[in-house]
Amino acid sequence: MAQIVSLASCQSIQGSCGLAQVQTKLTEGDTPPSSSRCGPLFLSSPRASLSLPPRALRSLCPAPSTAQLSSLLCACTASHTEHCIDSKMAITRLACLLTLLSTHCYFNVLAVVLRTNNESPWTDEFDKIELSCLIESISTLNPRIEWKKIKNEGPSYVYFDKKVSGDLENRAVIREPATLVITNATRSDTAKYRCEVTAPDDQKSFDEIVIDLTVRVKPVMPKCSVPKSVPVGKSAELSCLEEEGFPKSQYQWFKNKEEIPDDPKSSSKFLNSSYTLNADSGTLNFIAVRKEDAGEYHCRAKNDAGYAECPAQTMEVYDIDIVGIILGVLVVVVVLLCITVGICCAYKKGYFSGQKQAGNNYKVPSKGDGVDYVRTDDEGDFRHKSSFVI
Repeated sequence: MAQIVSLASCQSIQGSCGLAQVQTKLTEGDTPPSSSRCGPLFLSSPRASLSLPPRALRSLCPAPSTAQLSSLLCACTASHTEHCIDSKMAITRLACLLTLLSTHCYFNVLAVVLRTNNESPWTDEFDKIELSCLIESISTLNPRIEWKKIKNEGPSYVYFDKKVSGDLENRAVIREPATLVITNATRSDTAKYRCEVTAPDDQKSFDEIVIDLTVRVKPVMPKCSVPKSVPVGKSAELSCLEEEGFPKSQYQWFKNKEEIPDDPKSSSKFLNSSYTLNADSGTLNFIAVRKEDAGEYHCRAKNDAGYAECPAQTMEVYDIDIVGIILGVLVVVVVLLCITVGICCAYKKGYFSGQKQAGNNYKVPSKGDGVDYVRTDDEGDFRHKSSFVI
């Protein structure tokens, strides 16, 4: 029974050696000749397939010994072929292949190589998340592993000297070999994280990978503003704002529990409405309000983590009573005219003129020592009541 082994990872090497395909075919009972000259080496075409034993193929890294090389060449036989090439050409091509494979394997073994399962993981707030840092190849027994959190202020350690520190202390652990597991993610954990592995015993002693973590936060109830009453034909603005959610919330408006489309022409119910809706800022602007725009309005803030809504508020739309306004103005003017005429009449009749006081105004002279001044009703002047005593 024949066994076929393909070297898919060495396609570029095959091209360098002039081989289109490398296969191994081992038939039960086949044994390499013992003579110094191998049996005929057959190839089906100039781009031939080399028949190699599986054991020889597994020994390609590191490079095979002379005995193994001889075994490889002597096993390259086929019973029914039409073309034969010289064994020296096969030796040259095989030597090229083995040299390149050996070099490739050598540098792979002596280099630290990292990879991750997810470069942009996400999780909801308070959930668990793993930042995978997998070591594909390394020869150093005890490499140094570090994790750093990268923000605008610069990098900071979250795992150093085999201890979790910083923002993730008591909230994260390292799972062998280098995966960082956050057990209770918060919104402040949203950042880029860098896994660094240093292996002093390797030819390539350092490698790193960067992982961009997003912690999603559900929005809270938004603050909504809806005018209570608006006259027909006037403009009106409805606003909705929420600042806690991450990523940034998008907004939807509802009228009587039915979603208002971004474009009024896309719905027959809002075809005659004239408004603009901004899903990023949460504003709903009516250019000219109609009677049909009256109703209950509420807003919804949403992101990838969930959504939240504000309570419904009623907006009334009323007609402007022009006749009533004119009548009201006329009444005010008539009242003002009546008040003015009444004041003028009162002035003419003297209701607002002052009255003069009757009687003589006089000043009582000051009294001298021993003199009394008496004023009689018949006299308009004073007389002495007693005389001075000398």
